[in-house]
Amino acid sequence: MKYIPLIIVLLLILAILVLVFYGVSRVKRFSRQLFGTDDIIQGVKKAQEDAASTPRSVSAMTRIALPQIVSDFPDFQYDEMKQRAENALTQYLQAVTAQNVEILREGNEDLKEQLCSQISASVSEGRREHFTQVKIHQTEIARYRKEAGRCIVTFQSAVESFHYVTDEANVVVRGSDHTLEQSRYNTDLVYIQNRALAKDAADNAIGITCPNCGAPVTNLGAKFCEYCGAGIIELNVHAWLFENIEEA
Repeated sequence: MKYIPLIIVLLLILAILVLVFYGVSRVKRFSRQLFGTDDIIQGVKKAQEDAASTPRSVSAMTRIALPQIVSDFPDFQYDEMKQRAENALTQYLQAVTAQNVEILREGNEDLKEQLCSQISASVSEGRREHFTQVKIHQTEIARYRKEAGRCIVTFQSAVESFHYVTDEANVVVRGSDHTLEQSRYNTDLVYIQNRALAKDAADNAIGITCPNCGAPVTNLGAKFCEYCGAGIIELNVHAWLFENIEEA
């Protein structure tokens, strides 16, 4: 009888060991299924590393939207416009990092005002937003729409960078300067089709005049001057401007 308490204690210890062994095996099985490794901590770390190095997918509607755009604008050069969109996005992020609006060479006054507001907000908080080692993996047309006298082509880009924010002492307070971030950005390319309908259109949004009589072209979709009837050669590259850039 005097050994009964000892036996009970041993049985309890054995039961605990069995439960621990069962729990560990379950965790390992779960980790193998989810991460492909027995160590769940290493699995989580690997998943984070994979997320940091895997480009984000973009909304690829180019095959659907491009024929519609070309139908409306036969002179639309997709490869050139896509390159311009990537240049505008890269310049925008570089300008934010340097806190210098002059770096942004692509874009209309609305986009420059947007950039200026973003920089001013950071300066007022005593902080600086950084985008370093920027790499654009893919860019596709995400949407094409017409509204209020405008035609808008939205490009979406998969962007890789070190994205972080520092304070006045140059201490990182948000993000990471040693872990890559994968993100998506939308860049709006705008064609002012009718100045009278386009709200808040900048005066310099349209600079095309009839080559015959010099009359202003109020509708860039027109192929003939509404005053003298002469044919109009559209300056397509200059008519399209970037108006908005935002993280998707």
